Amino acid sequence: MTENKMIFVGEKETFIARVLIKKVQDAGIDCSFVPNRIDLINDYLEQVSLLTLFMDEGERPDEKLLHFLTDSLDEKGLKIILVGERADVQYTLDRLPGDLIFKTFSRPVDNTKFANSISDYFLKANAGEFKKSILIVDDDPQYLTMVREWLKGSYKVSMANSGLQAIKWLGKNKVDLILLDHEMPVTSGPQVLEMLRSDSDTSSIPVMFLTGKGDKQSVMEVVALKPEGYFLKGIQKDELLEKLEEFFIMHKKV
Repeated sequence: MTENKMIFVGEKETFIARVLIKKVQDAGIDCSFVPNRIDLINDYLEQVSLLTLFMDEGERPDEKLLHFLTDSLDEKGLKIILVGERADVQYTLDRLPGDLIFKTFSRPVDNTKFANSISDYFLKANAGEFKKSILIVDDDPQYLTMVREWLKGSYKVSMANSGLQAIKWLGKNKVDLILLDHEMPVTSGPQVLEMLRSDSDTSSIPVMFLTGKGDKQSVMEVVALKPEGYFLKGIQKDELLEKLEEFFIMHKKV
């Protein structure tokens, strides 16, 4: 993905489309027009993090394109902006998952607001606001730092050096996944998981154990609590990233 680069997709490059593209380019963002053909759009998706779908009056994307956008944008962690007549925007909005939509604009479009929204998107994207968030809980500061370095390019990463610090942090913050050590002083990993499960505010947060405890008794104790996974600290960076990616794909919002 290239920072501050987007594509503007439409049936044809109309005068209005050119005006909007120029406004975005003037804001310092690399923006190219791409006809709304799946093969052409697909060629750009590895290079961008944002797509604007422009619908001229009465134009609506067909089901094949909508399915492609749903699968591809979700897989690559991209967002989309919808521009068109109110009815056409609503039609498309009803057929795409809500978490893929960044903004919608009904015509006539305020060009300045449109460009400002694009700039706002890239400010947030570059700050990591659209990444999945992971909390790592471990009393080993060196291991905490190493795993954070492994994950920070793909995820928004926070750290807690004890179970109680994690519980306190979760009282004020949201997270998509917790990576939890087993053996920690005062409050062990299994105890932390039981505390999380007993609180309605945290009971639905997915938890994976990332621990050095590999003996049968420890594993069975944790498996009984039904975490999302149990990985030993000998796991390598690439394997951990692969397991996390698989998890988020399997648990994506429908």
